[in-house]
Amino acid sequence: MEQMWANRAASAEAAVSRRHLRRLWGLPGTELGVVAWPATGRLRRFGTWHYWWQAHLLDALVDAQLRDPQPDRLKAIARQIRGHRIRNAGRWTNDYYDDMAWLALALERSGRLVGVHRAKALDTLADQFLNAWVPEDGGGIPWRKQDQFFNAPANGPAAIFLARHLSSRGEPLRRAQQMADWIDETLIDPDTKLVFDGIQGGSLVRAQYTYCQGVVLGLETELAVRTDDDRHRQRVHRLVAAIAEHMAPGGVIRGAGGGDGGLFNGILARYLALVVTELPPGGADDDARETARSLVTASARAAWDNRQTVDGTPLFGAFWDRPAELPTAAAQEAQSIDGAVHSSSIPERDLSVQLSGWMVLEAAHAVADGTSGRSVTAGERD
Repeated sequence: MEQMWANRAASAEAAVSRRHLRRLWGLPGTELGVVAWPATGRLRRFGTWHYWWQAHLLDALVDAQLRDPQPDRLKAIARQIRGHRIRNAGRWTNDYYDDMAWLALALERSGRLVGVHRAKALDTLADQFLNAWVPEDGGGIPWRKQDQFFNAPANGPAAIFLARHLSSRGEPLRRAQQMADWIDETLIDPDTKLVFDGIQGGSLVRAQYTYCQGVVLGLETELAVRTDDDRHRQRVHRLVAAIAEHMAPGGVIRGAGGGDGGLFNGILARYLALVVTELPPGGADDDARETARSLVTASARAAWDNRQTVDGTPLFGAFWDRPAELPTAAAQEAQSIDGAVHSSSIPERDLSVQLSGWMVLEAAHAVADGTSGRSVTAGERD
C-alpha cells in the first residue's frame, strides 16, 4: 500500500512538473509554477503568479523530497524559493498575512526537513505576524494590512509557523497558544463544532471552508504535541469528528472548485495527515488518528480514480468524488478580484486544483507509511 501511494504521488509530481514548472523570465537558478494549463503566453511569462499558490507548490516539493530524497529535487526547491523572491520584487513580504503565513510554513519546512534553509526570511516573516497581533481590535491578526477582517486562514497558518519557528529557538509558545485560544473562543460554531471563516467589525463571517478546518486542526495538533496541554488534544478530537460529519460526504473531503478554492481540500488533507503522523498512538488519540487516516485515504483514492490521464500523467478534478474535466486553452482563465482568485471556467485548468491532487496523494503516502513530519535530512544552507 505504501508503495502504491508513493507511485501515485510521484505521478502527480511529474504531471505538475511537466505542465506547470518553468524558469522565471528565463533566469538561471529560478523556477515557478505557471498558474494554468493550458497556459497563455502571458501566464507562461508569469504576468500572473499568485504568491500563495507558489508557497503550496514549495510545500509539495518538500513532501516529495521526504517521500523520495533526490539531489535534483533539492535544487528544484532552491530554485522555487529564489524564483518566488525575485517575482515578489526581491522581498519575502506582501500586504496579505495569510499569503505570508503559507510561505513561512513552506520555508520553515524546507529548512527543518530537507535542509534548504532561509533563516533570515523566517525571522522577517515571524516579525510580521508578531507585530500584527491586535487583541484590542478584536483579533487575532488581520487578513491583510490596514484591514479589520480577522480570519482563520491568516491566524491558523501563522500560529503553526510561530509554534514551529519560535520553539526551535527555545522561546515560549505563548503567542501561538493565544492565537489558538482566540480562534476557539471566537470562531467555533457551537452547533457543528466547525470553524467559521472570521470576524469583520465584530460580526461573524459564518462561511465554513475546508481549509479553515485544516489550519486549525494543524495548529491544535502542533500545540498538543509541543505543549502536552490536554485542551489542544481535545480540540483536535472534536474537530476531526466535525470534519468527518460535515465536510466529507461519503468519506471524501468536499471540493470548492478552482481558483483559490482549488487548494482548500488539499490543505485539509495535509493537516488531517498531520494528526495521523504526529499524535502518539494509543489512548484517546486513536479514534481521531484513525478517522483522519480514513478521510485522507478515501479522498486520495477518489481523486485518483476520478482523474483524467494526459500524456501518461494524471490530471485531477476540483471535486475528488466526480470525474475530472479536461481543460482547454479557450476556457475562461481564473480572475483575481479584491485579493481573491476566482476559478477558471473549467477548474481543472488551475494550478491550485492540480496541487491539491498532488497534496492528497502525498498525504496518503504519509499516513500509509507512518512518516513523521519531524524527520530531518541534510541539504543546502544560506
